[in-house]
Amino acid sequence: MADRTVAVVLAGGIGQRVGSARPKQLLEVGGRPILSRAIAAFDGHPGITEVLVVMAAGHVRAAAALAAPFRKVTGVIEGGATRTASTAAALEALAGHPDGTRVLFHDAARPFVDAPVVDRVLDALDAYDAVAVGVPSSDTIVAVEDGVVAGMPPRASLSRFQTPQGFRLGTVRAAYGRALADPDLLATDDCGIVHRYLPEVPIRVVEGSERNLKVTHPLDIVVAEHLAAAPADPADPADHPTELS
Repeated sequence: MADRTVAVVLAGGIGQRVGSARPKQLLEVGGRPILSRAIAAFDGHPGITEVLVVMAAGHVRAAAALAAPFRKVTGVIEGGATRTASTAAALEALAGHPDGTRVLFHDAARPFVDAPVVDRVLDALDAYDAVAVGVPSSDTIVAVEDGVVAGMPPRASLSRFQTPQGFRLGTVRAAYGRALADPDLLATDDCGIVHRYLPEVPIRVVEGSERNLKVTHPLDIVVAEHLAAAPADPADPADHPTELS
């Protein structure tokens, strides 16, 4: 069981920014629900042995119905009010798994994650206990204080994080154990938790894909429809970029 790999599909948000009365994970792009696409990406991957779905409160039954056809799904549970709370719920559900288990946390709102991205995360977990997926920033990123530019980091050193983020279960458990005891806890992703509360643990960054879009705003639905109509080209390096050095 120590060699098992669990993919946790985090669908706990309600998607207010996308402008829908339903959670965005239940919306369809290309004729399929976003959540169904995200689950399928892991259910069909040979390196994944188990899929756990974390769904927004009040919508677990709908998520369970979508997850029912997928053979690797072992549970559909209710998430929390925040991303951190949903990950904590998943960790509680995985309490019986040993520390050596590999676990990947993925945003359900990223329905086009592909096998090469997952492969790179799994390969990196052979040598690292924490792995992030990133794409180089094409924009200049600045720090702003009181409406004035306060800092301008070199763009070449910046990446935009995507998911899945991968961990050895014992590492992310330890990080969350410390984080949940911190009254000032504020985090947006799981690598951020590890970076802050286990600073001695290196986080390996592997290359993501521009197709690995996160559906957040109404325009993202339009882009997602186009992506659904244009599957990844296995011969196109842009769809399968190399690992960051």
